[in-house]
Amino acid sequence: MRGNLLYAQSGGVTAVINASACAVIETARRHKVRVLAARNGIIGALREDLIDTSKDSAAAIAALRHTPGGAFGSCRFKLKSIEEDRARYERLIEVFRAHDIRWFLYNGGNDSADTSQKISQVGKALGYDITVVGVPKTVDNDLAVTDCCPGFGSVAKYTAVSVLEASLDVASMAESSTKVFVMEVMGRHAGWIAAAAGLAGRTDDDAPHLILFPEIPFDETSFLARVKATVERVGWCTVVTSEGLRNREGRFLSEVGTRDAFGHAQLGGVAPLLAQLVKDRLGYKYHWAMPDYLQRSARHLSSKTDVDHACAVGKAAVELALAGRNAVMPAIIRQSDAPYRWKIEAVPLEKVANHEKKLPKGFIRRDGYGITAAARRYLEPLVRGEAPPPYGRDGLPKYARLKNVGVKPRLPAYVIADR
Repeated sequence: MRGNLLYAQSGGVTAVINASACAVIETARRHKVRVLAARNGIIGALREDLIDTSKDSAAAIAALRHTPGGAFGSCRFKLKSIEEDRARYERLIEVFRAHDIRWFLYNGGNDSADTSQKISQVGKALGYDITVVGVPKTVDNDLAVTDCCPGFGSVAKYTAVSVLEASLDVASMAESSTKVFVMEVMGRHAGWIAAAAGLAGRTDDDAPHLILFPEIPFDETSFLARVKATVERVGWCTVVTSEGLRNREGRFLSEVGTRDAFGHAQLGGVAPLLAQLVKDRLGYKYHWAMPDYLQRSARHLSSKTDVDHACAVGKAAVELALAGRNAVMPAIIRQSDAPYRWKIEAVPLEKVANHEKKLPKGFIRRDGYGITAAARRYLEPLVRGEAPPPYGRDGLPKYARLKNVGVKPRLPAYVIADR
């Protein structure tokens, strides 16, 4: 086929986003299509900072399947509306023309789906034949239409395992030391990752004893009473909280007053706030933890289901693009829970962009502090299976190391002034 395919990664990376990249490149190679990658996402595309993936061997590309992080660099950079940011969209089309890019695949979340849709519209408006396909990814699991998002299954597995293991530690020390352990997980508006922690326990006395969801306003009095009752009954208490925990007025408990490149409020850490509250009001000794980047980069503990999902959407994205399916995204469609069955279907980007999938009310226990059987049925298949990376003689994982050879620019240098 005539032309090149451009692939780019966007937003917070995951333990399996490179598995999608691997599938994209391998599928394109089978179709004898050359893949360029934008260094650091859409920023690289604007700067004409492109990577020629054909310079890396099949073995190096295959190693991406078990390598965390973003092999080509990612970014948090939001393009505004076409009317406000027309010059940047025109620049992208210039870069596409200069390098005969006929297919653009953007691997990201909500904002990336929005950007992909806009680029597909600009291509039509400027008379350039470009097919744009979104590749789903986000640990937050909040993309609409798709049953789940590549990246979520692995962070869910990491979260449940970490809660289980840390709670065994707390239980061992509770008699004379730590009584309360608070773990903060990602999830600004949707409590999917917090809910995954619930997989660690089966009974009321199993950890986590309390899960705090962003969908449920924080009630200090109720929270403290629950912690106290749990410690008196069990001897200790594990709390899992979403970073996006809010008060009754809808304000983040840990908001620090600044915003990131996408306009999202910067959060300063709710776990230490809750831990200090427990100390001040109940007098219990505590420990708290924020896995932060660890939870989304723990490829050694990835779910095999998640890896399979990531590879499937990458492969499907290329096939959709080469078939001329513009402004679509391959979505994961669940066919059954037991046995777990799923398939890939193309959905319009307009149904994904600027839509956010919250945790269903039916997944949160009536008391607001745990998950339901329905949530467990949804979550369990997503954390199943192991897909560990190969290990070297030094005992460490053998991750991919790409050459990332740059493509010679053909246009004048471009400066991004207001990042």
